[in-house]
Amino acid sequence: MNLFEITAYADTAAGTAQANSPMGAFSAFIPFILIIVVMYFMMIRPQKKKEKLKQEMLSQLIVGDKILTIGGIHGKIVSIKGDNLFIETGKGGETSTIKIARWAISEVTKPGDGSAQEAADEAGDSEE
Repeated sequence: MNLFEITAYADTAAGTAQANSPMGAFSAFIPFILIIVVMYFMMIRPQKKKEKLKQEMLSQLIVGDKILTIGGIHGKIVSIKGDNLFIETGKGGETSTIKIARWAISEVTKPGDGSAQEAADEAGDSEE
């Protein structure tokens, strides 16, 4: 036997003994477990929380709410029938009614929740 064969045999024996120990097998999975835990707290949990808030918002829709659809259409809810909403768009005599699905709403502004940005938008619209 030469020195190379003895060294190779010793490395193989030591590696087999370490892999057969229960702690050695568990320590190999620790990085994967940590990656899964970090991914859950950084990606999955916030997404579930965001989806829950959106479902809550959609379930509390009432007639008179001002909305913004995912397509960028601004309007005011005039009728709700199941999962379909009828919204009024436009101002003054140039209004039209559109039927949309409930899931197509991205934002809701209650009539009594007048924010500074909405007031500025209303003032800008009346000047045109």
